[in-house]
Amino acid sequence: MNADKKEGRYSRIEAQLEELLKKDGDTISKMATIVAVLHPKMPHFFWTGFYRLVENELIAGPYQGPVACQTLDRTKGVCRACVNRNESIIVPDVEAFPGHIPCDSRSKSEIVIPVRDSKGNVIAVLDVDSDRLNAFDETDRKGLEKIIALFSRNSGL
Repeated sequence: MNADKKEGRYSRIEAQLEELLKKDGDTISKMATIVAVLHPKMPHFFWTGFYRLVENELIAGPYQGPVACQTLDRTKGVCRACVNRNESIIVPDVEAFPGHIPCDSRSKSEIVIPVRDSKGNVIAVLDVDSDRLNAFDETDRKGLEKIIALFSRNSGL
């Protein structure tokens, strides 16, 4: 998908989620809504979900795709790096990322976006994997960061 088409799709998804996330619901149900909208609409998404930071453990939250690692190692992996750096991370080839945690061998590339509370603390990450190398770019980063910002505003974080 070219950048313009992808950007347009993210804009439409954001508009749809803006309406859906205004409705009543707790944080987990809103995470589930985001995943349910995103996953089927982006053809390069193989696994789409949240890992919630609970007592410094990254615990699988709502997701779609193959079975996930339920709890991630505290010392390695792309999701942990995202928490530690407090920034989005794009990984073109997961095999080249030091300490990558292989929950599914079909995963080839990944993007992880931090979810912050109102004080700027990371409370979760949105993790998206693809079964293709180099599947994610700056258009994905910007689109997903906008969606996470929308989620944070509508969840009282």
